[in-house]
Amino acid sequence: MIDHLFRHQYGKMVSILTRIFGLTHLETIEDAVQDTFIKAMTAWRNGLPDNPEAWLTKAAKNRAIDLFRKLNTDKNRLPKLEQGIAAIALNDLFLDTEIADSQLRMIFTACHPILNPKDQLSFALKTVSGFSAKEIASALLLKEETVKKRLMRARKNITEKAISFQIPQGNDLPDRLSRVLEVLYLIFNEGFHSNKKEILIRHDLCGEAIRLCKMLLKNQFTRTPAAYALFALMCFHSARLDSKINEANEIIDLKNQDRKKWYFPLIKLGNEAMNQAVETAVFTSYHFEAAIAVEHLKAPTFEATNWTKILSWYEKLYQIQPSPFNLLNRAMVQLQRSEYKEAFKLLEQINPKDLEQRAYLFHGSYAEYFVLTGKVKKALKSIDTALNLVRNEAERQFLLKKKYDITNNLN
Repeated sequence: MIDHLFRHQYGKMVSILTRIFGLTHLETIEDAVQDTFIKAMTAWRNGLPDNPEAWLTKAAKNRAIDLFRKLNTDKNRLPKLEQGIAAIALNDLFLDTEIADSQLRMIFTACHPILNPKDQLSFALKTVSGFSAKEIASALLLKEETVKKRLMRARKNITEKAISFQIPQGNDLPDRLSRVLEVLYLIFNEGFHSNKKEILIRHDLCGEAIRLCKMLLKNQFTRTPAAYALFALMCFHSARLDSKINEANEIIDLKNQDRKKWYFPLIKLGNEAMNQAVETAVFTSYHFEAAIAVEHLKAPTFEATNWTKILSWYEKLYQIQPSPFNLLNRAMVQLQRSEYKEAFKLLEQINPKDLEQRAYLFHGSYAEYFVLTGKVKKALKSIDTALNLVRNEAERQFLLKKKYDITNNLN
């Protein structure tokens, strides 16, 4: 509980203090917030205070004053701090609306186009979401030293390029917001289908992506159809999380999932967001992905799935966002429709190297094609190739079970 609380409070405190002192002091601010948490751990040894968040907020205010001294700033200027157009008193900066505004500013800072895209993701997880370098390394399959270098490079670029701590306005907003949505999408995807060896689902990453996306929807300037569509997509996928893995940490494919375990309040929330998302003439990839997710959720059984509609959505998605993953998904839909020649043509267009760490999915799909077309030996060969590439243990066991079933059919 304490780790969860600290993670969420970290992003808030860093964002508020950065708004007060500026991005040039970001490293000092992060150290100060870390010190606050260390003091909290000591103070809370015998039990949590009645209101831990209020305790940390008060501590953050005190750290602001301490930082003024450390940075040789006259503390008499405290009520006169000015960021942007209006001067805001220190206490006002800790109001819920101002905290949300500060965090939005940090999100846009993390996703600034000046920063390397790889650095953006690490920096966002660190400064906005409070993940440690070790946690980021684990989530993104990187060495901890690599993450530290990316964070250091991001801070250096922010300082040297004098990036402003603000929400972009006017013509700059759409492109900047587009990148923010991409980063949130990546965070969610890593949670929904993790690259970690031991864990397939990272609920913390899914929850954080949803929280940040929800924050965008609360701001009149970032509340766009694309943001609503992404939020809907996250809700739809999250509704199925509890049915993806059983108690033995075994993967349950969509065909065999217990649909009674799907969390319908999240589906309802996603539908409400989707109603807002379609109030536009231009649909994004998030719109089409959400539409695909809806078709799965609408079907009372796997057999009742409207594969024709899903294929149509995938084709529309491919028109605006061609990708090997899209081709792979379309091929799997064709297999469900028993359109084997069409599925084979799509698979032939894919270079598995383009799927990078997910290349095993390509070979697993080919195995499915070979099973359905009666080429069992080729299916086993494809399964073996997939097993040599897969990292996640739950997915490995899923493939081994599939291999066992194929072998039994052969005998």
